[in-house]
Amino acid sequence: MMVTQAALRPDVPRWRQIVDLVRNGNAKPPRRVERSDAEWRAILTDEQYRVTRRKDTERPFSSALCSLFEPGLYRCVCCDTPIFDSTSKFDAGTGWPSFAAPIAPDVVRYVADDSYGTPQIEANCNVCDAHLGHVYPDGPPPSGLRFCINAVSLRKEQPAERQP
Repeated sequence: MMVTQAALRPDVPRWRQIVDLVRNGNAKPPRRVERSDAEWRAILTDEQYRVTRRKDTERPFSSALCSLFEPGLYRCVCCDTPIFDSTSKFDAGTGWPSFAAPIAPDVVRYVADDSYGTPQIEANCNVCDAHLGHVYPDGPPPSGLRFCINAVSLRKEQPAERQP
């Protein structure tokens, strides 16, 4: 695994800080996007809706995003908020895209998740509450984090979308 520029930022949380955020409250989101269930169903595919709004998980190795390492941003498929930069992406071999750090400390909301009998920390979009995936303390240094993210919850920004 590689050390990434994003993981070197001083605002990148460490595992203990994420656990504290789960217990004591998350950062205020940069903005809020709220829609009705019918609106979400209208703008998302069935799989995107199932994963992001119903907290499901896509099949491992089902997306080309796992092996895509081109420069750019990964945005929330629901609200278009930039969540991850490609500089923090790495191949964890899990079958889902993995990132060492979010693009900013206020774009991910952390929630305790014991829905499968094993305590985990869910990673959600802090702007629209979309389920993205989970975060684990077994990632590359220096952050030690692995954001294991459902590819259908992300949209890879095309280079032409980047603003100067």
